[in-house]
Amino acid sequence: MIEYVVDYWDKLGWALIEHLEIVIITLLISIFIASILTIIAIYSRILSEILIHVFSVVYSIPSLALFAMLIPVSGLGKGTAIIVLIAYNQYLLLRNFIAGLNEVEPSIIEAATGMGMTNMQILFKIRLPLSKKALFTGVRLSVVSTIGIATIAAFINAGGIGSVLSDGLRTMNVYEIVWGSILAASLAIGVNAILSKMEKII
Repeated sequence: MIEYVVDYWDKLGWALIEHLEIVIITLLISIFIASILTIIAIYSRILSEILIHVFSVVYSIPSLALFAMLIPVSGLGKGTAIIVLIAYNQYLLLRNFIAGLNEVEPSIIEAATGMGMTNMQILFKIRLPLSKKALFTGVRLSVVSTIGIATIAAFINAGGIGSVLSDGLRTMNVYEIVWGSILAASLAIGVNAILSKMEKII
């Protein structure tokens, strides 16, 4: 077990870096898109319900099936993986973003409106500060979900930790399978623990 790490530390390290790259790029784009969609939908209950319903349907599609559906359009590799992961993240982010912003007391919104504040001022000065826990929860769930699903993306040549697992399954290398699993689980558990602590602080 230890000998495998000593002999192939560079392979494991590179897989980890690739995985983090996919997760970070996905998260940044996902939050940007979800923020825009949230601002558009926050003042229309019908639109917000439609968006959440649409992305809940997307989220229910098995990841391998969604990867396969996009391959003819965007090909193999990280690009397709990131597109799929962004689509999955929209459900988790939108659900928490919209719910958090809508949970702000109506009386506070009315008072702010009475003071002459615009909708944008209310959003950025009232709604966002009061709903930051729900927003952060959405981000945390999105990160952990992305780490897990990105592992499967190795089957479309996206790289990352999943490539270690797929190589191990292909060659029936038990050590490779075990260390790939440990690396993926440790990353997800570690990131979740860090973000959970941060969530309690804010």
